[in-house]
Parts: sequence; C-alpha cells; structure tokens
Amino acid sequence: VQLQASGGGLVQAGGSLRLSCAASGSVFGINPLGWYRQAPGKQRELVAVVARGSTNYADSVKGRFTISRDYIKNMVYLQMNSLKPEDTAVYYCNAVNNRRDYWGQGTQVTVSS
Repeated sequence: VQLQASGGGLVQAGGSLRLSCAASGSVFGINPLGWYRQAPGKQRELVAVVARGSTNYADSVKGRFTISRDYIKNMVYLQMNSLKPEDTAVYYCNAVNNRRDYWGQGTQVTVSS
C-alpha cells in the first residue's frame, strides 16, 4: 500500500485546511484508514480514523475535525476547522491492511496565533 498525503500549509488560528490522502497498491481490505500527527518533541498521536463506516477522533479535535473516506477513489480526507496553534504538527496518513501498518510521507500543518 502506498499513501500520498497533501493539503498541508500555513494558516492563521481559526482558519481551515483540508488534508487529502490517496491510497494505491493493495488497497482492497484496508481498514482502518486515518490520520495521525506528530508535533516537535512529542510522540505521534491519533487524530482520527474511519473504520467500516464508523469514525473515532482524538478528544482534542472533536467538533473541529471531520474525517471522511471515499471508497471508490481510495481517498481519505481530513477537514480541519477552527484550527489552533496546538494543532501544528506533521500529519501522517495511516492505513492498516492484513494487520500491517502503512504510512504516508507526512504533510506539515502550521497554525499561527
């Protein structure tokens, strides 16, 4: 499975960004599919995942971020609203297939105050 993430950038606090991740290769059976992030000096953490139609979010992003998956296009999206400086991190797309983890290259999100 190959994952290609895009959509990061610099935004002011309160703004919005939409991340996209395209999955290719052995995509049949991918479950779940989601986003993680890693801020400088911190461990990588779950942001949001979508699995068999259900979604799960980190408490810190609930109500602000929305994950969605397009099964036909093999895409996963993360709509991020009301961004805060603490959302600044490298965001990684993640896929699990046959109990194996796959990671995209990461996309930088920077939120200025």
